[in-house]
Amino acid sequence: MNKRNVAILLFPEVEVLDFAGPFEVFAVTDELRGYNTFNVLTVASHSVPIRARNGLTVVPDYHLESCPPPHLLVIPGGFGTRQLLHQPQVIDWVRACANSAELTMSVCTGSIVLGKAGLLDGLRATTHHECFDLLRAHAPRTEIVETKRFVDNGRILTAAGISAGIDCSLHVVARLLGTEAAAATARYMEYRRCDQRSDNGGQKTDGRHRKPEI
Repeated sequence: MNKRNVAILLFPEVEVLDFAGPFEVFAVTDELRGYNTFNVLTVASHSVPIRARNGLTVVPDYHLESCPPPHLLVIPGGFGTRQLLHQPQVIDWVRACANSAELTMSVCTGSIVLGKAGLLDGLRATTHHECFDLLRAHAPRTEIVETKRFVDNGRILTAAGISAGIDCSLHVVARLLGTEAAAATARYMEYRRCDQRSDNGGQKTDGRHRKPEI
């Protein structure tokens, strides 16, 4: 069986768990299945180290031109997504990959990148609970869902904030490989999956504290 390429986009100020959570889910699934299922890789606009949110430095495996065609494309969020909106080469790459990929998934404000690329037009989508208006601004022809941990439109999936990317990734594993494979991965990770019906984890913003830039 041919392995599926899972390409995770990296960029400055990317939220760490937005990319590390899906990376872990797909990599652990591949490990548990004898390393014959997923080829999990990272890609950035240039072959230079990426400084993620709060200082973590990550070295991408590929740049846009050298990246193998992804079967699964993951667009994480973070404050750096705002700069991606002004980088046509990245938006064009995301659009082209999504058009040929089996599945495309965003986490958190990665959804605004999909919106900018026109990939959410006529679909339902979600994002971090503090960024619904931001997504509306960049995806005006999209129905914004505020009460789901993730939204599955078939080929395009969007997850809510940060840890929701783990739940969405496990959902993808269940879709592709069955619920037992997803349960085995979650069990290995000692991760308790959140109820999809939950309202973004039931989180509320306390106005006394400064909101992080997501």
